Amino acid sequence: MFTIASDIEVLARFGRALADPIRCRILIALREAPAYPADLADLLGISRTRLSNHLACLRECGLVVALPDGRRTRYELADERLGHALDALRTAVIAVAADRICPDADEKGCC
Repeated sequence: MFTIASDIEVLARFGRALADPIRCRILIALREAPAYPADLADLLGISRTRLSNHLACLRECGLVVALPDGRRTRYELADERLGHALDALRTAVIAVAADRICPDADEKGCC
């Protein structure tokens, strides 16, 4: 059981970051390699302004860092363990979802 407020706050920040599909896509892209905002915007098919807002959220959550690179800024995951955590979370959720599929899902429209 979580009793330390900081543990709960950390998980809440992680959940906030994952609550938006675009932020999830950014994290997945940065899991592969650091990137510049213009390249991320093109990869994700979103405006640079929209991307900037999502990157700000991810920075505030402590999941990504902005690193000066000459006149540009490169983004990467704040810690390589976040990439492993994303992989583990994704596979765990897929495994749980596969185990919970109802045999009547097509007929009843559930699950």
